[in-house]
Amino acid sequence: MLVNADFSRRAIVAPTEYQWVASPLSGVERVMLDRLGDEKARATSIVRYAPGSGYSPHLHPGGEEILVLSGTFSEGGKHYPAGWYLRNPPGSSHQPFSDEGALIFVKLWQMRADESRPVRIDTCDASRWAVKDGRESCLLFADRTEHVSIERLTAGARVFAGPVEGAEILVLEGCLLDSAQQHGPGSWIRLPAGEYLAFIAGSAGATMYLKTGHLSSHAREASAPC
Repeated sequence: MLVNADFSRRAIVAPTEYQWVASPLSGVERVMLDRLGDEKARATSIVRYAPGSGYSPHLHPGGEEILVLSGTFSEGGKHYPAGWYLRNPPGSSHQPFSDEGALIFVKLWQMRADESRPVRIDTCDASRWAVKDGRESCLLFADRTEHVSIERLTAGARVFAGPVEGAEILVLEGCLLDSAQQHGPGSWIRLPAGEYLAFIAGSAGATMYLKTGHLSSHAREASAPC
């Protein structure tokens, strides 16, 4: 299965364009934002858990990255409400479920094979935030390949200061503007290498998940499922 599989092209999915697809597990649905493969795939998705739904224990050979958007996502005896960021490294296993229901942003098979450290960050914890380059930033992960953060922009602030080697954005609050569109909460944007100075925060500002460095051909090939 191929969904937004040409990484040389811009890809944008607005919430009004979400197409919910049932997963193999009852009560769990997903919106496929990009995908290369079937059930074992390099994939970026919005996943919705109905109350009381979940998966049986399973492995993640290529790793899994999660941002909890609403509700409470659980693994084993640990519970993560909205705002938590999780990274389960390649080779890890878990049994995810949600008693109350949850909406999560998920990325599969997009980690370096040698990544080994689990990450658990509560982005609602004020101590995690710092002012960087004139805006508030919550660092989630960084290595020599990628950089992941939550960014808060004031009205009119530029998303990028100059050219980028590709980027991925999920708008969490407020909106982003470019020369052609307005991107509200839930909008997912993937940008190939280029200059995107027209991307600015709207009149109420914007909060966004921002990931860079992972879209090079080398990074994609290194994390692709066999």
